[in-house]
Amino acid sequence: MAGLKEVRTRIASVISTQQITSAMKMVAASKLRKAQNNIVALRPYALKLKGIIQNISENGSMADSVFTKVEDPDKVLLVVITSNRGMCGAFNSSVNKATLEHIQTNFADQNKRGNLHMITIGRKGTEFFKRRNYKVEASFNSVFDNLVYPNVSEIANQIMDWYKDKTYSRVDIIYNQFKNAATQILAVEQMLPLVPEKVEVTQKQFHNDYIFEPEEEELLLAVIPQLLRIQLFKALLDSYASEFGARMTAMHKATENAGEILKDLKIRYNNARQASITKELIEIVSGAEVLKK
Repeated sequence: MAGLKEVRTRIASVISTQQITSAMKMVAASKLRKAQNNIVALRPYALKLKGIIQNISENGSMADSVFTKVEDPDKVLLVVITSNRGMCGAFNSSVNKATLEHIQTNFADQNKRGNLHMITIGRKGTEFFKRRNYKVEASFNSVFDNLVYPNVSEIANQIMDWYKDKTYSRVDIIYNQFKNAATQILAVEQMLPLVPEKVEVTQKQFHNDYIFEPEEEELLLAVIPQLLRIQLFKALLDSYASEFGARMTAMHKATENAGEILKDLKIRYNNARQASITKELIEIVSGAEVLKK
C-alpha cells in the first residue's frame, strides 16, 4: 500500500504542476498579443527611417556626423537584452551564450585589456555576467515594467553621450528578434558607429532626391539620434515579444510533458492497485484452504 500512496502523491503533484504551466501559458499568450502588436506597428516606421538615412548617406552627407565616424574599436560597449524572469526555454541562455561567443570572436583583446563593458537590460543577463566578473557599467532591469519610448530614450541618450565623449568607440546590441510565437532569431547589431548598409542599385530601384528644409546638416543632427533611439526601442520590443513567445511555447511543451507523465503514472497506479487486490485475494483463498484442512 506504501507504493500506491507514493504514486497517488506523485499524481497529485503532476496535476498541480500541469495546472500551473497551463495557466502560465495562457498568461504568456495574452501578453504576447499586445507585445506583438507593438513591434509590428513600429517596424514600418523604423524601416522607413533607416531607408531615409540610407538615401542621404549615398550623397556623402553623413560624413561629418560624430555618430558615423568609424574608428578602431578600442573601447567596446555591449548592450545585452534578456528577460527578468525565467521559465522561457533557451531564451536567455541563447543571448548569454551568443554574447560570450561575440566577445571571444571579435573583442577578445579589448576584454583582456579591460576595455569591454556592458549594459544589461534584463535580470537574467545581469546576474549571468556579474557572476563571471564582466564589467557591467549599468543595469536597466526595471525598463520592462514600463516599456515605453521615453524610458528607452534615456538609455539611448546615455549611450550616445558616452560615444560622443569617446568613452566608447563601438556599441553592439545582442538580443532575440521576434519572428513568431515559436521562433526567435538571435540578432547581433552594430549600434555605433552608424554605418548605413550598402545597397546594390538595380534597374527597378531609383535614388530619392530630397529637398531639405531646414538645411541638410541641421536635419541630420535630429534624424540620426532619432534613428539610434528607435533602433534600441525596436530591439527591446522585439525581445519583449520574443520572451512571451518563448515562454508560451515552453509552457505548452511542459503541459504536454506533464500529461504524458500523468498517463504513465495512472497506468502504474492501476497496475499496482490490481496487483494489491490480487495479492489480497490470494491471501484470503489461502487462508480459507488452511481453515478447511
